[in-house]
Amino acid sequence: MHHSSLNAFLSSQNQVSVKAPIAMIFVEDEVEIDTTVRHHLNSGFNPILVFMPESFELSEELSGKIHRIDHDLAQTHDVPSVVNQMITAFPSTWMYYCFNAEYLFFPFCETRTIGEMLAFHTEERRDAMVCYVVDLYAEDLIQFPNAVSLETAHLDKSGYYALARLDPANHNHPKERQLDFHGGLRWRFEEHVPQARRKIDRIALFKSQPGLVLRENHTFNSEEYNTYACPWHHNLTAAIMSFRVAKALKRNPGSSCYINTLKWQNSILFEWDSRQLLDLGVIEPGQWF
Repeated sequence: MHHSSLNAFLSSQNQVSVKAPIAMIFVEDEVEIDTTVRHHLNSGFNPILVFMPESFELSEELSGKIHRIDHDLAQTHDVPSVVNQMITAFPSTWMYYCFNAEYLFFPFCETRTIGEMLAFHTEERRDAMVCYVVDLYAEDLIQFPNAVSLETAHLDKSGYYALARLDPANHNHPKERQLDFHGGLRWRFEEHVPQARRKIDRIALFKSQPGLVLRENHTFNSEEYNTYACPWHHNLTAAIMSFRVAKALKRNPGSSCYINTLKWQNSILFEWDSRQLLDLGVIEPGQWF
């Protein structure tokens, strides 16, 4: 279904069913739009809202399965505003947001749906889930100058670390169960990445509630939403496998001319499988088996 704006979607007589988790996909360019939408459909998200410019193409097969909303992110840069409108419109609903050329992976996602995972997460009294944005990049930048290749996608197998998240309101003491995670291309090419954008954690999966507000840094105004685990044990985490930083590094003139390859000694081929991410310690199954 096609909508001229978010307001048109929200005021539609045929407003979507919210029985299953809502996915919001924000399209920044024309790279891998179809594969992003298809991946999240296969994960069990329903409905899926795709925010994209009217001029961008989406396959006819997928158009009938999602809600396409005309939205030019290059002009507005308003992802938090859109997400916050959705939070207000659909209270007590699990939601997820990502960008094109990003793919959500969670423990055992090959055989279990996003709904099954969130049902377990809810039973553990968790209303949000930390997702680690893991950079993907093409093996050969001459063959793939935009740094995107699903077939030869690589990731860093090491180089990830966490720093204490300090609380300015509490004499810069570390916040409880909150960390800023770093690594990947944002770490290796940090001279080309603004400091405010170097962390790789994103609270991309969350349950809406009155008064909840998404902030510009991918965290929420509810401190418990920003925690990586409950006080009692480890919880589930997920990964968003993302070409977004690789695209930006090769698209921006200030960095592109300095980068001939994104590979290094710790690059490995991505197998498009959650088991690989579990073995690398990128995602955490918690108590879910």
